[in-house]
Amino acid sequence: MAAIKQVLTIAGSDSGGGAGIQADIKTFQELGVFGTSAITAVTAQNTCGVHGVYPMPAGAVKAQIDAIGADFAIAAVKTGMLFDAEIIAETAAGIERHGWRNLVVDPVMIAKGGATLLQEEALEAMRTLLLPLAGVITPNIPEAEMLSGMEIHNAADRKGAAEKILAFGAKAVVIKGGHANNPLFAEDYCLEKNGESFVLRSARIHTQQTHGTGCTFSAALTAELAKGQTLPEAMVTAKRFIQAALAHQLHIGAGHGPTNHAAFRQFATEGDVQFVQ
Repeated sequence: MAAIKQVLTIAGSDSGGGAGIQADIKTFQELGVFGTSAITAVTAQNTCGVHGVYPMPAGAVKAQIDAIGADFAIAAVKTGMLFDAEIIAETAAGIERHGWRNLVVDPVMIAKGGATLLQEEALEAMRTLLLPLAGVITPNIPEAEMLSGMEIHNAADRKGAAEKILAFGAKAVVIKGGHANNPLFAEDYCLEKNGESFVLRSARIHTQQTHGTGCTFSAALTAELAKGQTLPEAMVTAKRFIQAALAHQLHIGAGHGPTNHAAFRQFATEGDVQFVQ
């Protein structure tokens, strides 16, 4: 029997269970890979907001990464909430130390309720230390604007921002379309360093049950890359995963409720996602 692919998430804990480490582990399980974790911060949060952020000491993050690196054959890594420059530096150093090259960076900066999850001075550390190691980075539109230093209003802006982000060294960037104004579709734009680009389109689902969508998408992408899928193949599965998770709602909590991580295997269909270019 072939060994199950093993993956690592380096991210924050969400006590509400909808995002962060908890969302990642659920997604890994649903997609048939074994998830390990290094926790960068503990958050006190629920669907109504983040009520406290308690970062781990950088040494504790290092110890977790090294414990995983010493004992597991990690096929892919994703990062989520990294909080500050010191944790970003320790994360980047650990990834290099263990030779992990299949890296998905989800540049978590702001929670659904508006709480800041990345300190201001950490942005430059992310650009200079982490992005050069990334196989793919998955910002939403506000995150892409912060990373690129430009506003995104249309497709041309989106392409320009992606080019600026790629200049920091990542092999590919996926700008997610959930924050765009299109009332009918959510379109994710991928630009690779070789100049290849494509857009994946899905029907927009108008719902408040969106907590953890970014974490879940990037975790699904990580799982599929670990299994040997190409980036376009992995993106299709990740987008189908999040589409099913949004469409089949749990209605938990009084605020931005979590997505349904168990929906993919039962409800996802091939027609959920289309290539449009």
